[in-house]
Amino acid sequence: MDLGRSGDQLGDKLAALDAELRRLGRVVVAFSGGADSAFLAAVAQRTLGEAAHAVTAVSPSLAGDEEADCRALADEWGLRWTPVVTHEMERAAYRLNDTDRCFHCKAELMDVVAPIAAADGATVVLGVNLDDLGDHRPGQKAAADAGAAFPLVTAGFTKADIRAASQSLGLRTWDKPAMACLASRIPYGTEVSVSLLSRLDRAESALRALGFRQVRVRHYDQTARLEVPLDDLAGVLERREAVVAAVREQGYRYVTLDLEGFRSGNLNG
Repeated sequence: MDLGRSGDQLGDKLAALDAELRRLGRVVVAFSGGADSAFLAAVAQRTLGEAAHAVTAVSPSLAGDEEADCRALADEWGLRWTPVVTHEMERAAYRLNDTDRCFHCKAELMDVVAPIAAADGATVVLGVNLDDLGDHRPGQKAAADAGAAFPLVTAGFTKADIRAASQSLGLRTWDKPAMACLASRIPYGTEVSVSLLSRLDRAESALRALGFRQVRVRHYDQTARLEVPLDDLAGVLERREAVVAAVREQGYRYVTLDLEGFRSGNLNG
């Protein structure tokens, strides 16, 4: 793979990632289908072959489109892939939805995935990158406490590095919009429920069907606050009637547009 002269540093990071994966020997990749975990799963498969096992946690907090894309990516890339059902909704602390919600979600993930890794004699690895370390991410602590490793951090990858390396490797996920779990659309203190997660999933899916690749529907009782990239604000206004109809169909009375645009982790803190 020729990354060109400007890609020397990226090439060094890819080599470091390869070395870290070989050091680990056998890995189970927590594979959500996003750009980060997809990159890690693809590189792990290329580096370790059958010793790399991609596992996708399936629950009401995973958008239906994402589960389908995980399956498609596994087929396209020849991943050793297993979907597993997680039960974070059965954890009262998760449903309570305080600022440590993600801790309980990742704890559930590790409870389900760790036995699979143990059977493989493998280490659970997550697609955490350097940019994630500065945000409020209690889930990282839960995963690390349970023995997970973060090879992208060890190899020095930022989010931009992951996208650049993914593009150089021909991975179609290189420019995939960020897609956090559906519970991240619900303000802290508002209880998480299966019906609410499903409602948000349907609303965002309908908006993507209208052509908006990156969109968040933030839930505030009867109000849905929409976030799209700044470049898409005019497009939302141009298709205002269709946008409003798509969201109101999911039971919202008011549909608002956030003029600050899309911000990942907007409800953190």
